Amino acid sequence: MDLFDASSPGGQSGRQGHNQPLATRMRPVSITEFAGQKHLTGEGKLLRRMIESGRIGSMIFYGPPSCGKTTLAHVISREVDADFVTLNAVLDGVKEFRNVVAKADEQRKLYHRKTVLFVDEIHRWNKAQQDALLPHIESGLITLIGATTLNPFYSLVGPLLSRCQLFELFPFQAEDIKQLIHRALADEERGMRSWNVYVTPDAVDYFTEYSGGDIRHALNALEMAILTSRENNEGKKVVDESVAKESIQKRYIRYDRTGDEHYHFASAMIKSLRGSDPDASLYWLTAMIEGGEDPHFVFRRLLIFASEDVGLADPHALSVVNSAHEAFQKCGMPEGFYFLSQACLHLALAPKSNSTGAIFGVVREHKEKGTKPVPDHLRDKTANAKKARYLDAENASDNYKYPHSYPDHWVDQQYLPDSLTDARWFQPGNQGLEARRWERLMEIKKTAASGKNRSSG
Repeated sequence: MDLFDASSPGGQSGRQGHNQPLATRMRPVSITEFAGQKHLTGEGKLLRRMIESGRIGSMIFYGPPSCGKTTLAHVISREVDADFVTLNAVLDGVKEFRNVVAKADEQRKLYHRKTVLFVDEIHRWNKAQQDALLPHIESGLITLIGATTLNPFYSLVGPLLSRCQLFELFPFQAEDIKQLIHRALADEERGMRSWNVYVTPDAVDYFTEYSGGDIRHALNALEMAILTSRENNEGKKVVDESVAKESIQKRYIRYDRTGDEHYHFASAMIKSLRGSDPDASLYWLTAMIEGGEDPHFVFRRLLIFASEDVGLADPHALSVVNSAHEAFQKCGMPEGFYFLSQACLHLALAPKSNSTGAIFGVVREHKEKGTKPVPDHLRDKTANAKKARYLDAENASDNYKYPHSYPDHWVDQQYLPDSLTDARWFQPGNQGLEARRWERLMEIKKTAASGKNRSSG
């Protein structure tokens, strides 16, 4: 279970360690070697002080893949005076955890030693498994270090979060990746220096740019380029930009369609559309598709946007998106990019209105105050006729004014319940077709009112 054999860097000694990928061999063995995450590991920062002091509490590392979560755990395993045990939540369950607890109890009783448990991908454990950690963290028997790629506020139980310090990690910056590439090229024992290789600056830039902030992706591509290159007449391997391009043939896009990035990218696309920025809208849409997102999910978001944020300002937008979706289903990819693009650009350039959201105000009215009776003159005429005959009274429906019998097909008449005659939920936008239609209605009302005043005078 202990993946961090402290006998040597990378967990193995000598040339046998070179059977491991370069990214694994170059994993830092001390906090001073760690690159990136300066907000956590910089001088004077809390996490660095904890590691250097060798006194740590339970903590959760969360962030995207290859941002250093496991590496920090590896560093801590070498710095703390404790038994360091690892479990992988994908492979290990309750049985393995019980073995850890039993051993930890033995270490504390016999040797007064603490146990630090690193659980990789801790979000894979269900609620019951996470709850099983709580009493042992509470008693101090185990100090937990959990690593997750998902937002812990959604993927971990509240009691566990309340007992842990949360540390968020971010993708590596370009300068961090370049630093680690150069370190790998210069390292004789763990790196690639013994291969007598020269990597051109352009190739380093290419590895850096196309890795998408993933150091594992960059280092493993670098190693592949070196191992597959032939020596020149001088016995040196030269990795230039063309070799680098063969090693990373497609730019790595950091996107997880089941994690936080799924929501972040979709949010960025919607907000770009709402801000009428066609280029940014296309950028985030394409990032999702290239990252493996289901195009139908994107179309669903565009359909919602067409009503929620464009709405009456351009009622045709909903038909455009719907037609583009139907065309996509018939043609598929890569031609489907045209339909995605057309729908996206139409929405970005369309006039905006969120007035359709008025319905939610009406929903709240019904839920909070109940539904009021229908005014008599709006009730069904046939039903009212039967009631009138039975009671020998006037048919209330006779008081209904038929709008088509009046100029401009409009007449001043009460349509809301008696107690809500002054209620207003709909707030018209001032863009596009909605503004013109609202102006037309206001003009009709004004004309009707002026005619009524003349006749009453």
